[in-house]
Amino acid sequence: MNFTLNQLRIFVKITEEKNITKAAEKLYLTQPAVSIQLKNFQDQFEFPLIEVINKRVYVTEFGNEIAEAAKSILAEVDTIRIKASILEGKLTGKLKIAVVSTGKYVIPFLLTDFLKQFPDIELDLDVSNRQNVIQNLEKNEVDFVLMTRLPEHLNIAAMELIPNELVMVGSSGASDAYKKDPENFLKQTSFIFRESGSATRQAMENYLNNQGITTFKQLTLTSNEAVKQAVISGMGCSIVPVIGIKNELSLGQLEIINAPYLPLKSSWFLVHLKEKKHLPAADAFKNYLISNINQLLLKYFNWNEKI
Repeated sequence: MNFTLNQLRIFVKITEEKNITKAAEKLYLTQPAVSIQLKNFQDQFEFPLIEVINKRVYVTEFGNEIAEAAKSILAEVDTIRIKASILEGKLTGKLKIAVVSTGKYVIPFLLTDFLKQFPDIELDLDVSNRQNVIQNLEKNEVDFVLMTRLPEHLNIAAMELIPNELVMVGSSGASDAYKKDPENFLKQTSFIFRESGSATRQAMENYLNNQGITTFKQLTLTSNEAVKQAVISGMGCSIVPVIGIKNELSLGQLEIINAPYLPLKSSWFLVHLKEKKHLPAADAFKNYLISNINQLLLKYFNWNEKI
């Protein structure tokens, strides 16, 4: 048996994507090159690793066992490479982070100085909805996730990073309209929600229910950007993270409505599985945040206090 590390990487990617063309794209290789390496790898085994039925790829039970073994081999190779780099005075490796959608306004400022300090670290950053992020965490596919509402069913460790404040916003003129007749304003306005499962949506629903506010009309949109544009256009009001509307506030496109018991306050957390064994790149990022979070707050997030 004489397989190569390249063949292992290709086979693992095929089992993940269940599609040879997509695997080739992710590996920045041509589809024929991937197919040739897959054939060469398969020829070393008596039993089939995959089956292609109606142009769909199915991984056999034996193939899944080989894929798991291949992942272990590749992880050990990465560990060797990282240790060698550390001895040479460099820190390398891949840092995998999954972020809930509104976290895209936070994560760049947590990473930028760190990546300048360690330019050889490779970043794999996925911004997605809460459900996908929790799945990434549960399957141990990432080093960390960034989120506000912690999952209760997982054994996790969470580091509190920065405050998260949710405010009610409307388009230009909404604040004055609310001040003139708050009760009538809230009765007649439409409220724009994030999708079901979103931490922002749950916070908004809890607030409206606790205040006894019955929505005149309810719209649901699947991204914070879509919600912002809908509010700016005058379609209604929403409750959103203040960290994501800095530019719109400064341009006067959005106005904060100072309704009772607002802003809603929570925090952003860096989360990982409690039993996760981090490689040096992930450990370095975690230690960097522990040592520098106060400076990062002052450098990148102090505008939040001025609103």
